[in-house]
Amino acid sequence: MVTTAIGKIAIARDYRVCRVCDDAGFPADAMLGLNGFVTRRALRQICHVGVSDSFDRGERTLRELAGWSVDAETIRRLCHAEAAKCRENEAEQREVAKDFQKAQGHWELQIDAGKVNTDTGWRDVKVMSFAVRPPGESATSEDYDQRNLPKPWVRRVSAAIETAETFGHRCLAEAERLGWTAATPLTVLGDGAEWIWNIAAVRFPKADQNLDIYHATEYLADLARAGFGDDATAIKQWTKSAQNRLVADGWAGVCEFVHLGGEQVKNREAMELAYPRVANYLNGHQDRMKYASRLRLGKSIGSGMIEGTIKQMVGRRLKQTGARWKTDHVAPFVGMVALDDSPEWEVYWKTA
Repeated sequence: MVTTAIGKIAIARDYRVCRVCDDAGFPADAMLGLNGFVTRRALRQICHVGVSDSFDRGERTLRELAGWSVDAETIRRLCHAEAAKCRENEAEQREVAKDFQKAQGHWELQIDAGKVNTDTGWRDVKVMSFAVRPPGESATSEDYDQRNLPKPWVRRVSAAIETAETFGHRCLAEAERLGWTAATPLTVLGDGAEWIWNIAAVRFPKADQNLDIYHATEYLADLARAGFGDDATAIKQWTKSAQNRLVADGWAGVCEFVHLGGEQVKNREAMELAYPRVANYLNGHQDRMKYASRLRLGKSIGSGMIEGTIKQMVGRRLKQTGARWKTDHVAPFVGMVALDDSPEWEVYWKTA
């Protein structure tokens, strides 16, 4: 019995042995696209449901939508085996590299990390996302959140559970594999984690560094909550105004806004107590707040692409209730989840 994309079928073929080299097998398997007990098309569907939801749910999804299924344990084993192959698929990597080299736009590297429960405890899985994004419309601090930022022409996600130093090596190797050179302008975007900026400084010393605008805004919102208590409307309005000043004039603009806007704050004393923490954080990232100039050039100022990757691919899929992963399985699986969510999914199954 062989599992195919249209269900399980019984097939018969000849078993052959070469008299010269003693190699044995079913020669017809390669022509039929068989790999063990599943066809290539069926394996693609199995991997898709396996990376989209729990393996138990994947079993049910196949049964409901395709009319056939394999058990959850088989889905798990096939997904991890294919994820390992995917990570080493040089043919697919060459195709993606060609896409990067043809793409027109700004090179971005977004980096973040998420926690996963593994057989060695809770571990940080570090994730990088390279992309080439075409320029968007020029915008200002007043209208940037209304613009339609173009999606990347091409994107590549990779993950690993390893030290920041080793991950920095991995980032540089991946960049070079995709065709990036030191002469190619690059922006590294991320939250305020020091290890991210250390990677940027050591591995990509000429790259622009950009603090995610929404992460910076969270600190402004903390100030607003201290100053306005439970007044949600006032908190939202004050935070938005402070964010606009941050985008327009950087840290200096925030300082001026807080100083001149004191009259409208309900609890000025509470805001002043919260201010040193916010000031210490934002002041340390002054050189990463060139938001106004980036907006004029149609570039991104947020790391939403990697934040979404962590939330959807690590949080939603790998942190389900009761889930516990083998450490060695995490990074390849994250890579396959990301691949399934990109145009490169089609490329992989054509080249694998």
